Amino acid sequence: MAGASTAIDFTIGSRRLLSVGRDLANWSFALEDILAKPAAIAPPTPGKDGLRVLSAPLDQVAAITACFPHHVIGGRQDYQRHYIDMSGSFDDYLGQFSSKTRSTLRRKARKLAKEVGGYSISEYRTRAEVSRFLDQALPLSAKTYQARLLDAGLPDGEHEVTAMLDAADAGNMRCFLLSNEDGPLAYLSLPVSGRTLVYAYLGYDPDFARLSVGTVLQLEALERLYAEERFAWFDFTEGEGAHKAMFGTHSVACTSFVLLDPTLANRALLGARSTFDSAISTAKALADKSGALAAVRAKLKA
Repeated sequence: MAGASTAIDFTIGSRRLLSVGRDLANWSFALEDILAKPAAIAPPTPGKDGLRVLSAPLDQVAAITACFPHHVIGGRQDYQRHYIDMSGSFDDYLGQFSSKTRSTLRRKARKLAKEVGGYSISEYRTRAEVSRFLDQALPLSAKTYQARLLDAGLPDGEHEVTAMLDAADAGNMRCFLLSNEDGPLAYLSLPVSGRTLVYAYLGYDPDFARLSVGTVLQLEALERLYAEERFAWFDFTEGEGAHKAMFGTHSVACTSFVLLDPTLANRALLGARSTFDSAISTAKALADKSGALAAVRAKLKA
């Protein structure tokens, strides 16, 4: 795989303070491969500066790093990769929630409908439909904190849009919009890989965050996806999060990190990132003890 410009970010919560560009190849692990155990180790050709390893099984880090013994590892993040086993029915899935959680989810939907004057959820699959989805979702994406702070909104580049449309031609896109009479309030974009739905992009109008529009959209989308009886898994991909933990039924221990060519500049970069992460971890622990962490998180997303 050819290298590509990739940013190594220094972040606090949802706010990126600094990005340092590097020429890295991406080496990502599909959920189906991980669940097969052990995942196949098929390293790509590294970029000029090395590789970014995404969602690798935690128990295979040694085997992965052994493929590049002269590279240095850094920026490591360990987490539970949440996913949904879709082998049963939607009713079976709902049955895994407590009665209190099911009641809360129903209440969120009713509250949203009441406060926004009713809402509708639209599904987009074909090339023409996904094109219409993007026309409506991209302006909304630009308003989200993911786009403003992390460049993690819906992709709008020509190459990325073409890839989504080509996937739709092959029947491998599922997109959803939650809207009221004023326009879209939340979007969900799910590429299909084999029998797996990949949680790629969820975003919502920040003015409606308190109404849990993303949660309402997620549950409705899952009901429709279960009805297809096509998919085996819903993969929430890398990273932790309350949304992923709540909706997931299972998880597997994974990690993401970079493997960099051991130049002086790269070693300095990894050292700075390690020092920064340690300082943030210490500050977070202190804020958590003082009760200030929730207020800090809210401010970062404002």
